[in-house]
Amino acid sequence: MRQSLQIFTNSLWMTIEELKVNRLRTFLSLLGVTVGIFCIIAVLTITGSLEYNIRQEVQSLGSNVIYIQKWPWGGGGEYPWWKYVNWPDPTFQEYKELEKRVNGASAMCYVFSAGDQEVDYGDGYMSSVTLQGVTQQFNQIIDLNFEQGRYFTPYEGTGASPVVILGANIWEGLFSNASEAIGKYVRIKNKELRVIGVLQKYGSSFINAFDFDNSVFIPHFTARTIVKDQDPVFMVEAAPGVALDALKEELRGDMRAVRMLRPTDEDNFSLNEISAVSGTLDQLFGSINTGGWFIGIFALIVGAFGIANIMFVSVKERTNIIGIKKAIGARRGTILGEFLMESVILCVIGGLMGIFLVYIGTRLASGFFSYTVFLSAGNFFTGIFVSVLTGVIAGYIPAYHAARLDPVVAIRS
Repeated sequence: MRQSLQIFTNSLWMTIEELKVNRLRTFLSLLGVTVGIFCIIAVLTITGSLEYNIRQEVQSLGSNVIYIQKWPWGGGGEYPWWKYVNWPDPTFQEYKELEKRVNGASAMCYVFSAGDQEVDYGDGYMSSVTLQGVTQQFNQIIDLNFEQGRYFTPYEGTGASPVVILGANIWEGLFSNASEAIGKYVRIKNKELRVIGVLQKYGSSFINAFDFDNSVFIPHFTARTIVKDQDPVFMVEAAPGVALDALKEELRGDMRAVRMLRPTDEDNFSLNEISAVSGTLDQLFGSINTGGWFIGIFALIVGAFGIANIMFVSVKERTNIIGIKKAIGARRGTILGEFLMESVILCVIGGLMGIFLVYIGTRLASGFFSYTVFLSAGNFFTGIFVSVLTGVIAGYIPAYHAARLDPVVAIRS
């Protein structure tokens, strides 16, 4: 232990001397390691932050929810829209019939959206608003975050009550604060609606299942008096203890029965999952990670050659010192350890510079974007580990050469 500490101390001292004496040469050599670590950790940080935000969004939208609708999500390859365009839209009557049949669900709701609406209040208005017509159990599946106010009562949600919940961008554009909005009447297509709730700001969405900030939520029957059903979807949440795949199979059978499809008929509806979207994005992030590693490794190779060059020069400049150390009893392992440690310290310094640049980038990004961008402890230690590994690889041959020097020849040099 004492010998290892002495080796580390000597190596640290020699590294500091190298930095003092040959600042430009050392800096240029460290630059390759810095760029390599920066590329790797930056990509890992970006993809890790995106994955964190997507998983948070999936959790808020319900990872145990099946969406029954006309169009399937994703699928990869060429999207056969010509096949799906002929499928019928789900209807409210089908929803009511399905609701009677399903046993494995804890909650079900019917939702339809109508985009490009205008919300008026006094002399002000907000355009490009999405109207969401929802049934009562929507809030049991999607946990809405309220700034002020409340959700629909059972009476409001099952009737045609003229009430509305405003997304953040809507109430911020029409009212000075959230409290002022509650109880006021807004107009959509000359239909007056009383504001009973306003939502907190959700920010940008990766999955974009619901654009909460630019949406208004209205009880289904009230919404149908304003616009026609558009892009309808049934949302079905699995009951506790019911596997999502089991619920999916039950829904497939029940929907086929509701639509009276024959055994030989193909499904003419889609059963979509938020988790499937996140799985596709995970594959994309995996590919991006791989690309980041390749770019980083090439930069590290350049940096490793620079560090190896420094170490060879260092061995050359200290040949007589090595000879004296060996003459007074220093072992090969000690000499090898000193130069390896010096190489590792140089690479770790370069790595820390790269990690610091990533950290600065995360702080700047957090100020520009509404997403959470952070440098995780795992990515930090990955950067340190890769730096140490690079130092060992780059410094081994010069260190081995130093350890093999003949003390007599070395002293005479």
